Amino acid sequence: MEATRTSDPSRLEFQQGNIIYMSYLKDFQKHIANHNYPYFIKLWEEYCSGDELDGIELIEVFKAVKNASFVELFGKQVERVLPLWEKMPDKQLAHEVFRLVVDIENTQNSKMGERVFEYLKNRYGDEPNFNEKIRLINFRNKDKFQGAISNYELLSHIDKGNFVFHTAGWGVGVIVDHSALREQLTLEFDYVAGKKDLPFATAFKTLLPISKDHFLAKRFGNPDELEKYAKENSVEFIRMLLRDLGSKTASDIKDEVCELVIPTEEWAKWWQNARSKVRKDTMIETPKDLKGVFRIRESEETHEERLQRVFESKPDVDTLIQMIHSFVKDFPETLKSVQFKKNLVMKLEEILEYPEVTPEQQLQLDFFLQDLKSDKQEEEVSQLIQEVQTAKGVLELVNKIQVLAFKKRVLTVIRQKRAEWQDLFLNILLALDQSSLRDYVLGELLEVGKEEEVKGKIEELCRHPSVHPDAFIWCFQKVMGTKKFLFSDKNGRIRFFEVFLILLSQIEQKAEERDLVRKMHGILSAGRFAIVREMMQLASKEEVQEFLLLATKCHSIDDHDIKILHSLAEVAHPSLAKAKKKSKDSSSEDANVIWTTEQGYAKLQQRIQHIATVETVETAKEIEIARSHGDLRENAEFKASLEKRDRLQGELKNLSDQLSMARIITTQDIVLDKVGIGSVVSCKSSKGQEVQYTLLGPWDADPEKNILAFQSKLAQTMKGCSVGDAFQFQGEMFTITGIASYL
Repeated sequence: MEATRTSDPSRLEFQQGNIIYMSYLKDFQKHIANHNYPYFIKLWEEYCSGDELDGIELIEVFKAVKNASFVELFGKQVERVLPLWEKMPDKQLAHEVFRLVVDIENTQNSKMGERVFEYLKNRYGDEPNFNEKIRLINFRNKDKFQGAISNYELLSHIDKGNFVFHTAGWGVGVIVDHSALREQLTLEFDYVAGKKDLPFATAFKTLLPISKDHFLAKRFGNPDELEKYAKENSVEFIRMLLRDLGSKTASDIKDEVCELVIPTEEWAKWWQNARSKVRKDTMIETPKDLKGVFRIRESEETHEERLQRVFESKPDVDTLIQMIHSFVKDFPETLKSVQFKKNLVMKLEEILEYPEVTPEQQLQLDFFLQDLKSDKQEEEVSQLIQEVQTAKGVLELVNKIQVLAFKKRVLTVIRQKRAEWQDLFLNILLALDQSSLRDYVLGELLEVGKEEEVKGKIEELCRHPSVHPDAFIWCFQKVMGTKKFLFSDKNGRIRFFEVFLILLSQIEQKAEERDLVRKMHGILSAGRFAIVREMMQLASKEEVQEFLLLATKCHSIDDHDIKILHSLAEVAHPSLAKAKKKSKDSSSEDANVIWTTEQGYAKLQQRIQHIATVETVETAKEIEIARSHGDLRENAEFKASLEKRDRLQGELKNLSDQLSMARIITTQDIVLDKVGIGSVVSCKSSKGQEVQYTLLGPWDADPEKNILAFQSKLAQTMKGCSVGDAFQFQGEMFTITGIASYL
């Protein structure tokens, strides 16, 4: 298996899952990072003057100092800890501490040499070939004792089929042969090709022994089996990784697992599922942010303790409601405990007494209590909802509620308790901001025979789609997706497609609607333009021509997609190809040029830069934060973040393509005898009202200031007209009274 990543070898020296980050360790690490030996040694003297040692902490200090710039100096002072070491009750921890002391100590004094030899003899003296191993590690004279314990243990580990880690970058290796006579071993490594022969002397300097059940050994020795294990037991797999390699960030875990264990194309799905399960595990501590680390806990944390930590953090009420809802959804088994439910009820009732609790927060807390208490607390919920009298009030209440499930419960209670629920539902149907809520309201209205009233609302939406653009797209997808929905006949589908293009042209310049514009582009191009293909076949030639004209008014539809639309139209109506050929010469230049001012050009460049450097990074963070919330199948925030990322990538490509076609307007491009790009057109309506329009590029358009995009319907209607010419627009006649230059 080829790879380019390495693991942290220091972790392999001591396989201990629980790391306690105490104040001494943090201070030691700070001085090491700052290369501040005087402060480090002063702290070391203080540390050694204590009454007892924390073995795990001391091991972490030694592992850190082995890579420090002043390790040689410290080697002369490390013996100071031995009086405390002798008092350590945990024999395994004590052994690891002494082994590291011997690795670092460099005085080579005879007294210490004798002590190390006696230690080895007491621990390993009964082993076969003990004296031979002492000779092979060059310790017969007891003078060169640095690293003696580590070298002895590595020598004992050298056997065919055992695994080691190469600290100089070769990765994991398996021993394929060895000879005490030649003092040499042969290995195959993860990151280098072919077999490698190493003298024992070199092995002592570069190899660390690892067990066959170590994560790295399993990854190197049998990756297929490890992949199967990871897919079947993701939580146990992550536990093993953290146990053997230490605390890791999400990025670190990806480096160790993606491609090397889980195939790259399966990584995202596997990690989403694994992280959701890990988040619920009582032995793994999950980070609160992207840079935080996953680590094995010192002891199991119960779900009750986890929720108690939530309360102790004292978040605001909205955050608390979200966290309690997520907790109960993730750990429903906790509600089987009578005492836990009792404590949770007491806490919720305590929160209800907070003076800052708003009506919508109170309602959500009552929903919690309704689920937890036997009396169901129906009266409190019903009273709060009865107090909301108007459709506007209902809509505001639903929008202010944090939890989606509770939004629907409000609507359900209204359906059950309010006599005028049908009128309320009709008035909020299109204003609701979640499709699932619209689906519920629509279903209830249709079930009681309110089809005509719903049709009336949708008719109004078609006349003014930009009032509720999200709701229109929701309707559009239903019209196009099923023949059983309202307006799903031929005429209805054609009409909705036309309004779809009109809406796109209306909202594409609105910054707040960028996500929706991206979604609309996705709907158009889905299935190789399946909807467009169907509409071209369904509509008449004249209707198709109107579609094509509307598409050209949508500046966010690039030339490539316009060509696709024309091709699909010509397949359905071959006569359009001839008309296209006749007009090709006159329109080719306009089709390939996007006019703009210098300010508009700079504005587009700034937008591209902002997407690439700010929004893309922020969205990546949002994805990771949403992913950490758990089960991605019901994680609306995660799905929304992914959709936002896709929309940004599409917008970035679209804007970059447009930038390459941009042409800055100059005085040579503007003529004064007829309306064209850069014209300032003065008009008088048939009612005598005077109005002035400036025709510029799409990035300069500002309807409130009567600055029109040159491709807009009104601008195209005026195009080519001279002073005195009349034109009709939206049923009203206008006469051109003057033409001036924008520049």
